[in-house]
Amino acid sequence: MATYLTQEGYNKKMEELAELEAQRPAVKQAIAEARDKGDLSENAEYDAAKEAQGMLEMKIAKIKELIASARIIDDSNLNTEEVQLLNKVTIKNVANGMTMAYTIVTENEANLREHKIASNTPIAQGLMGHKVGEIVEVKAPAGTMKFEIIKIEIG
Repeated sequence: MATYLTQEGYNKKMEELAELEAQRPAVKQAIAEARDKGDLSENAEYDAAKEAQGMLEMKIAKIKELIASARIIDDSNLNTEEVQLLNKVTIKNVANGMTMAYTIVTENEANLREHKIASNTPIAQGLMGHKVGEIVEVKAPAGTMKFEIIKIEIG
């Protein structure tokens, strides 16, 4: 199954992979030091180091798998006619007048702190395909909410 990423998202995954692979020597060193302390059957340090190595290798394998199946999204076809993936959308909550802006991204790149929401979330799904000035109803766990689309920009 293909994983869709922006170029930025792909670059972040490559950086993360490089950082994890750079940790390998330190983990191997910790295993060697623990092994030198004697009896492995009762050596908690050795067990912990081996477990850390297993977790590290699992993370590396997972990222390599994601990268291998990655498809970079071509952002040259983006427009601001209607809400689509990689658009930054400014919306106003009709009920309370609060304004917020979100960039709609793939689920692998979603990060609420950076105001990036996954395209499969209720808000993104409700906004997709709509234009500036339209009021959309979004069914969220908290109930149905109405948002007015104020602005659509290329993310």
